[in-house]
Amino acid sequence: MPVDFSTGIFFVDCRGASFYAGFTIIQGDVMKALKAIASILAICSAVFFAHAAAAVELAGVKLDDSARVGNQDLKLNGAGIRTKLVFKVYVIGLYLSEKKTAVADVLAAPGARRVTITMLRDVGSEEFGKAFAAGIEHNTDAAERAALAASMAKFNAMFATAPELKQGDVLHLDWMSGSGMVVLLNGRKILEPIADAAFYNAILRIWLGARPVDDKLKRQLLGEQ
Repeated sequence: MPVDFSTGIFFVDCRGASFYAGFTIIQGDVMKALKAIASILAICSAVFFAHAAAAVELAGVKLDDSARVGNQDLKLNGAGIRTKLVFKVYVIGLYLSEKKTAVADVLAAPGARRVTITMLRDVGSEEFGKAFAAGIEHNTDAAERAALAASMAKFNAMFATAPELKQGDVLHLDWMSGSGMVVLLNGRKILEPIADAAFYNAILRIWLGARPVDDKLKRQLLGEQ
């Protein structure tokens, strides 16, 4: 911020918001100049923090920078777009109680967690369910899948309650300590709690596992890009 105290003219450019102030300093007016500088710096600070708190927007979908799951406030850890071939299928966001950049830390995170999916195109629920099953299979071994079989059966049955996921539909996959995994479709519960933390982590590994559906999307959900 260049300042010429001989004239009291200064100019500030803060995140695209420009401010100018000018006056002539005479004896006794130094404090006036300092107060003007302080005021403009306060405006710059407000602009900066308003920008930092703004919701993320991807493919026309706005993701809030925070969410409340159960009685816990969560923060958006990362977000991205799932594409298949050349088609954009959905926008996904991962919410945690605090920022995590390592997969192991996400899977071990205490308290509530949320995956939110906003559909960008219509997809049959059977097709969507098969995609979940394939993602879990690619990131678990036979012994893990055997242990998760009962939870997987409940999860697969859920898709029969919604024949099709339509563009604009919002799916929340929530983990809440004390109750388990709950799924909401447009705010309506479509899955009774599954108290199986290993299964919820298997769901997360669809996007964060060793063989994720999309490597770039994995990095985005971990906030790496």
